[in-house]
Amino acid sequence: MSHPIGAARVSRTASRRGRRLLAAVALTTAVLAGAGGVGCTGGGATSPRKADARPDGGDAPGEMTDAGGPDGMADVGGPGSPAGPGAGERADGSGTDGPGDGTGLADPPDPGTYDAQPCAGTPAGGADPAGRSPIVTGPQVWSFVSAPQLRPMRVSVSALRPGTAPGQIFLAPYSGSTVVGQTGALILGDGGDPVWFRPLPSAGLQNAGFTVQNWHDPRSGAAEPVLTWWQGSIVLPSPGGDGSGRVAASGPVGRAEPGGCYYVYDSSYRLRRTVTARNGFHADQHEFLLTSRGTALFLASRAEPADLRPYGGPADGAILNSEVQEVDLATGALVFSWNVREHVDPADSEVPAAQAWTTGGLWDPYHLNSIDEGPDGQLLVSSRNMSAVYAVDRAAGDIRWQLGGRRGDFTFGAEADFSWQHDVRWRPDGRIGLFDNGCCGPAGQRPQRQSRGVVLRLDAERRTATLDRSYYHRPALSSASQGNLQALSNGNEFVGWGQQQFYSEYAGAGNGPGDGARSLRYDARMPGENVSYRVLRHEWVGTPHYPPSLAVRRDGGQSVAYASWNGSTLTRAWQVLAGPDPGSLGVVVEHAMRTGFETAVGTADVGPYFQVRALDAERTVLSASAVVRLDG
Repeated sequence: MSHPIGAARVSRTASRRGRRLLAAVALTTAVLAGAGGVGCTGGGATSPRKADARPDGGDAPGEMTDAGGPDGMADVGGPGSPAGPGAGERADGSGTDGPGDGTGLADPPDPGTYDAQPCAGTPAGGADPAGRSPIVTGPQVWSFVSAPQLRPMRVSVSALRPGTAPGQIFLAPYSGSTVVGQTGALILGDGGDPVWFRPLPSAGLQNAGFTVQNWHDPRSGAAEPVLTWWQGSIVLPSPGGDGSGRVAASGPVGRAEPGGCYYVYDSSYRLRRTVTARNGFHADQHEFLLTSRGTALFLASRAEPADLRPYGGPADGAILNSEVQEVDLATGALVFSWNVREHVDPADSEVPAAQAWTTGGLWDPYHLNSIDEGPDGQLLVSSRNMSAVYAVDRAAGDIRWQLGGRRGDFTFGAEADFSWQHDVRWRPDGRIGLFDNGCCGPAGQRPQRQSRGVVLRLDAERRTATLDRSYYHRPALSSASQGNLQALSNGNEFVGWGQQQFYSEYAGAGNGPGDGARSLRYDARMPGENVSYRVLRHEWVGTPHYPPSLAVRRDGGQSVAYASWNGSTLTRAWQVLAGPDPGSLGVVVEHAMRTGFETAVGTADVGPYFQVRALDAERTVLSASAVVRLDG
């Protein structure tokens, strides 16, 4: 007779479980920190080196013997588990930086298919920033018996109404103070349950721009969905600073430290490619786009020495310049670049050069933060610190028009102007969408307004911009940085509120100031001061190449199997097998419905050998865990 067991019923004492969780997290951090940081591909227009092929671990059940300790337990898939696919690798896809790919996930059998080298495996400077150890225990953090190395944050869902778009939610939490849970790429269901989590080895590392895109093969015309994100270190406010979040001694807050790169994972969570910047620039967290040409478009930046006295800064200063770059994913060659400093006068910036006096001499006049490809070869480039958007002629490199900023070509209608914007995208019928931060610039600059998502209608001939729709939050939010507005498949709009902890979904009609609850379909909040550069909704099917994870505990007269499969979106139920030896297992629980990331299933069978199988909606076996032995 099968029956799920609630977590409260099978939990051990707080002190025993706390010791086990802290030990697991500490061991995971040690493994991660010790194995990563091999270096990035790139630096020139050359092909990336090919990683050596390694076994993928497969789905075949293996055996792990574990004496179980004083409380009688057996695990597979945890830190250092001999049942994993190889030394230094993570059997459950949690992202341990192991040899070969920097992620702990096994490379595919054909090394010619996936060209990848690890990058950004350790924080810039090689150490965690002082005072930023993550909170990995407590009610705001998930913990799992079968995956103790995973400690993602718990979000609070305050609105979940009919009419939301299909798909999961993609975010990458971090914090300017103390992060709650581990940093890393995180997929959540609408209810807040994790679907997939890839923790980073240090709170000094961040992911950004975590999303789903299509990987195109221009030769065959084929396309397949992949996961992409940036990884590296972001300049954060120094602990004990003035709290403004605007500057830090090592440079302007929000700047990507040198050494970051972009990751591409396939639907089985294998590393497919890493990409870095060229021409002496550094990969920037703000944008990474895969194109139908088999290329990647992204933003890169570098500090360039400059005499800033004409602008009000120091003589021995530097300008943080940005470049749009495009790299051929097959060859690694740089095929296009556009340098903003060659086309836009830094004197037009909304950020005075006096910033450099408090940021180690570095002035950030541009702060490019999004790119989008549009009609007729146009690129739509957003410059936050100019409060401007540029339509760039890709062939000539010229700016066709400028929207906003000091030299804008358009006249704005009522409520159509914006400032400090992010995530500017082309829309059909002469429209663009963007996240209008509207907030928190230097004193004495533009008037401040509450942050919002906006869709603008552009008349290119008359050079007018009018408000089409807007999306406000209740309570009103003022987000000094980051944020996004995403058009969804059902006509809804998804808003990530940037430096605020919220993310929301609205019906397409939107709302106005003071009316932020109208059209709301979904609203959630991250814990503590956690934020995510963007938060997006996508439909994703994940089929992990690694097997499920299993841990077994004694609870009175029962054996309780804890089953999870990090990243599997097709698992609907679990089947439990048990027996006196690994070769004679029989089904003891035929079908236990999946109840979340981890499912607890009780059985009167004493084993001592156990295994679980993941079942899909048709009760077909997708994969099986390794066999574990429970003693005691």
